[in-house]
Amino acid sequence: MYHNLREYIERLEREGELLRVKTPVSTRFEIAEITDRIAKSEGGGKALLFENTGSMFPVVTNMMGSSRRMAMALGVDSLDDIAQRISSLLGDALSPKGSLWEKMKMLPLLADVAKWFPQNVSGRGECQQVVWQGDDVDLEKLPLLHSWECDGGAFVTLPMVNTIDPDTGVRNVGMYRMQRFDKRTTGMHWHKHKTGARHYDGYKRLGERMPVVVCLGGDPAYTYAATAPMPDNMDEYLLAGFLRRKPVKLVKALTCDIRIPADCDFVIEGYVDPAEDKVMEGDFGDHTGFYSLKDLYPRFHVTCITHRRDAIYPATVVGVPPQEDAYIAEATEKIFLAPIRLAVQPEVEDLWMPLEGTAHNLAVVSIANRYEGQSHKVVQGLWGAGQMMFNKYMIVASAGENIRSFATLGRLLRRAELNSSIIRAEGVLDVLDHATATCGFGGKLAIDLTGVDPQQEVVPILEPASLEPIGGVRLCDTSLLAEYGMLLLYADENRPAEVDVKSYLDENGFVGVKYVALFDYQAAGVMTLSDLLWLAMANTDPRRDVEFVGGALLFDARSKHPEVGDNPKRFPNVVMSSTETIHKVDERWAEYGLGEKIESPSRRYRKLWLSPKAEW
Repeated sequence: MYHNLREYIERLEREGELLRVKTPVSTRFEIAEITDRIAKSEGGGKALLFENTGSMFPVVTNMMGSSRRMAMALGVDSLDDIAQRISSLLGDALSPKGSLWEKMKMLPLLADVAKWFPQNVSGRGECQQVVWQGDDVDLEKLPLLHSWECDGGAFVTLPMVNTIDPDTGVRNVGMYRMQRFDKRTTGMHWHKHKTGARHYDGYKRLGERMPVVVCLGGDPAYTYAATAPMPDNMDEYLLAGFLRRKPVKLVKALTCDIRIPADCDFVIEGYVDPAEDKVMEGDFGDHTGFYSLKDLYPRFHVTCITHRRDAIYPATVVGVPPQEDAYIAEATEKIFLAPIRLAVQPEVEDLWMPLEGTAHNLAVVSIANRYEGQSHKVVQGLWGAGQMMFNKYMIVASAGENIRSFATLGRLLRRAELNSSIIRAEGVLDVLDHATATCGFGGKLAIDLTGVDPQQEVVPILEPASLEPIGGVRLCDTSLLAEYGMLLLYADENRPAEVDVKSYLDENGFVGVKYVALFDYQAAGVMTLSDLLWLAMANTDPRRDVEFVGGALLFDARSKHPEVGDNPKRFPNVVMSSTETIHKVDERWAEYGLGEKIESPSRRYRKLWLSPKAEW
């Protein structure tokens, strides 16, 4: 694996996966807009190294933003290699051991596992070659990105946040964004479901300050491990050791008793005081493609900053998918499939989380279906398993079906018997899910396709020769009817509170339509099919926005009028660059040396703009 982040970047460059930008660029909006264009190009584009950022440090973005680079970051040719290692390891570890010989055969496995455990080393690490303490502590010397025009400020976006459970002493490494407030303080965006928040509650109960150490860079395996859905009380550096096939060497932080990787690029040490009032953090253009809005979070006080002499600042840009985080989620999906099979749902054959679902909103699973109700068991089990609890929509198919193919899913969905295949529930959702009226809680819906024969004859759909705007519907798109049985409707431009879809279907003479997706008129003609799927998943709460209308399953994916009915009190804007930033990057594109100009993805999202603020 890699001795440091620079070594990984050098490999990216050798293998044609890195582009250098030598001309001066701004960390305020410009880097994000450039990265967004590159990240959304075919296959995730290339990693970007910005050498002239107005600070003493270069900035790397999109370094894991493709399937190939994600595999390279973890030191394998394919992510399937890691999945196979985990599957084999768990199979050996969990298989019955009847005889003494079978038990003896476990000794090499145990010896191999022992090599992955983090190792404490004495002295200082490369991450402590330069030390800023006292008056030298200054977060403004770091090239934090201010990505989007409605962001509350500049944020640390790839932090490895190290905390210690005050009751057990067990370390947790999580990734929580950090808004820079001033030279010495940031926000600490701990969602209530996260381990960092639980540790915070523990220190609050004890009436003690909470030591926190934030690391950036080093072997990219560390960064990935911080994002991984590890069980509570399991060290993320153990996972990093497994991925690296060698232990993570840890040195003691300078101002508190927390150990951190010796070879990372930056270390930001400090504390959170639970006795302090929480502070307003945000807004932030998030990975959901929408702004997460202002809210109260703990304040992080910085006491010391250290870094390598040749440090490179790693950052990620999030927003409307696809972005780098889609490929990180893909790695998690493959790496953790074996544990799901062996420890949670053994009948699961494959799990796919399309990038349009922004990690949580949409999951597709295939299962070995042997008895009545097994699909219900799998769905309910997955909704209670780790971070799968945040899932909102799930599709379940039979083993052997290629669930990673939209064409396959289309054949199944077209033939589904909807009256008997819908599974509904309520439960925990991601705090960032803006569609629900109750923060972190809402509806869940699954479609059971395990009994569907993809070869059976389909019921014909009758569509009219001409269409009339009726019931608040302005436009209709029938392009998905044949393949999916789905009708795309666009409401009148003034976003009426009510749209009568049944009247539209009846009066226009539609027969046999199985699914209807209703969008704002502003989305018509500018959104790709991928964009529309993302909007449909993000803008709906299944308990409020999904219902049977005229025999069809209706998904109301319009932006929601705040405080109308059971709508959320605040509804966020879509994340996009300002017209000024788009123009600036257009004008400077030739200077960047990035080849033929790529159009800004933000141009097609501007019609979805609800207000000049982050929220409507």
